[in-house]
Amino acid sequence: MKTNHALQDGYASSSSPALRHSDCGRWLTTRPVMRTIVRHVLLCLSFVLSQAIVTSLLHAHEVVILKSANIVPYNQAIAGFKSSLPADTIFTEYDLKGDLQAGRNYAGKIRASGADLVLAVGSKAAIAARLEIFDIPVIYSMVLHPAKYDLKAANMVGVSVKSSIGQQLNTVRSLMPSLKRIGYLYDPDKTAPLSADAIHQARQLGITFIDRQVRTAEQVPTALRELLSEVEAIWLISDSTVLTDESFTFLLRAAFDRHVPVIGFDPEFSRRGALISFWIDSADIGREAAHVAQTILAGSTAPPPKLFQPKQRMALNLGTAEYLGIAIPSAVLGLVDETY
Repeated sequence: MKTNHALQDGYASSSSPALRHSDCGRWLTTRPVMRTIVRHVLLCLSFVLSQAIVTSLLHAHEVVILKSANIVPYNQAIAGFKSSLPADTIFTEYDLKGDLQAGRNYAGKIRASGADLVLAVGSKAAIAARLEIFDIPVIYSMVLHPAKYDLKAANMVGVSVKSSIGQQLNTVRSLMPSLKRIGYLYDPDKTAPLSADAIHQARQLGITFIDRQVRTAEQVPTALRELLSEVEAIWLISDSTVLTDESFTFLLRAAFDRHVPVIGFDPEFSRRGALISFWIDSADIGREAAHVAQTILAGSTAPPPKLFQPKQRMALNLGTAEYLGIAIPSAVLGLVDETY
């Protein structure tokens, strides 16, 4: 059978150029169309993303933080609070710097801000919020003895720290089994005495608290000397009249001279020589306040004020224990967070 080469050649010569011409035409006509499609897709995507951002901003909550002073425990509580709320939460922070009137002035700005919630940290911030903010939910925290400040209002709820003094006294008793009398100093114009519940818990362990009142820093040395003659340990409480850098140095030296251990409420006291210190992680309190905030921001009814018991921390000065002749049980050492 003969092959018609002419036909084959003719087919090849006629079809190949036609195929190449068709391909070129298709690409020439397709490229503008593709560019248009891509342009429309990108426009749609940018619109969707912009709407998502706007929606996110519309749904993000505004929270105002009012703090009594710029001190470490308050800042730790605020950090714990912020870390437990959604990342898109908008925060505004005001520092009273210890000035109640400044807090009342800030409250005027807060009322006009359209904030969804206020966190008041410390007693002065809580008082300012109670006096000036009536239509925005307020959560107060880091307030010792909140009943003393009448923080009851329809828009306020608190996260208060439940006393764990019984647990602390049990630990102290394990270090000093014969301990019966503990003394403390306080200024009644600034600080409440130990609560009836604390006194009751101590009595259950056979321990009596003995106090001395002071109203000026100059009265501290005399009151301390009187107290040291009656007690077997000194219990420090947060009181700016009693405790300054200078007065703590004097207090510690006087207690050492009588071989009386000092019990603090911050690891810094143990670092400087107190036998043992108990404290709580303020960030835990902030995280608990955030849980309450989430309930309120979700539209649920605000829970009643609650007592919260965060994890207790403990610091021990081993050098002081040795100086005082106090043996530290291994069970206590296992609970200590910091040693010096």
